[in-house]
Amino acid sequence: MIKSSKKTEEKNVLKNSKVVISTKEIEEAEQKIRPSKIDEMIGRVQEKETVKMMINSAKKRGEVIDHILFYGPPGLGKTTFALAIANEIGSSIRITSGPAIERQGDLAAILTNLKANDVLFIDEIHRLSRVVEEILYPAMEDRALDIVMGKGPSAKTIRLNLEPFTLIGATTQIGKISSPMRDRFGLIQRLDFFEQEDMIEILRRAAKLWDIHIDQEALKLVSVGSRGTARVGLRLLRRVRDYADSLESDLIDTDIVQKTMKLLRVDDLGLENIDREILRVIYFDFNGGPVGVSTLANIISEEISTVLDVHEPYLMKCGLIKRTSRGRVLTPKGIKYVEGIWH
Repeated sequence: MIKSSKKTEEKNVLKNSKVVISTKEIEEAEQKIRPSKIDEMIGRVQEKETVKMMINSAKKRGEVIDHILFYGPPGLGKTTFALAIANEIGSSIRITSGPAIERQGDLAAILTNLKANDVLFIDEIHRLSRVVEEILYPAMEDRALDIVMGKGPSAKTIRLNLEPFTLIGATTQIGKISSPMRDRFGLIQRLDFFEQEDMIEILRRAAKLWDIHIDQEALKLVSVGSRGTARVGLRLLRRVRDYADSLESDLIDTDIVQKTMKLLRVDDLGLENIDREILRVIYFDFNGGPVGVSTLANIISEEISTVLDVHEPYLMKCGLIKRTSRGRVLTPKGIKYVEGIWH
């Protein structure tokens, strides 16, 4: 429920802020490699089938698809999925993020500008304030916006009907999303790290589209350094291309990839300096753990959210650390890894 105010005037909010990002900005930067349809996406077999089932069912009923929440570590294709869904149903998509929506009026302006069947994608949706989040409840459930006119005893609530739309949320921290909001999503999907075979296919497709000539073994090596994450793998592939260009090499082989990874300090597991520093601190400063994540983040001078969202999930996937009720501890594999470097 929001109060009527000039500050919430739609035109001002949408023209004078970066609350909404147009799809054109995204297409100009990544249209070459970003899949435009669900079937073009690599991997995610079960997730794709579930979403396609929802879309086909909604089309038969002549309705918009239910709201969807994607969660998981960053760089695993949550935005790509949202764009593919919008293309699949032939709808426009409006893209924004939790931190960009500071006031109720910001969100109200976005909602009232949506056309029928539009998709609204909110990245980092867990970072919406509770006050702003409350506007979404009737919008998601009843396709309506409640506006309070006036103050005190004479105040009246006016319900403004919205066009039918689909909200797609993305988050790296699903635990921070309140139950009332989580319960309003018709589908909640976790996106896990890509398997190496899928990662190789993602890189092969990108190499072809970017006109990068790389042999099969070199491609496999890039996939190893990709941390099971498309965004990381594509970034590494670009750096490998840069290194090859500096050598004026027309074909990228394993030697070029190895030298690039060494230059970037990426090891055979895909671990980077911060990952190794986390392991080193747990081993040497806390005798292998346990240690609280806030203490750990403070020692390595990183944000807690960075440790939780970026580094910890992959270290756990590699079997190097585990969570306990008392904090993070090294696994036997993690201890062996550290001792292999520093002993």
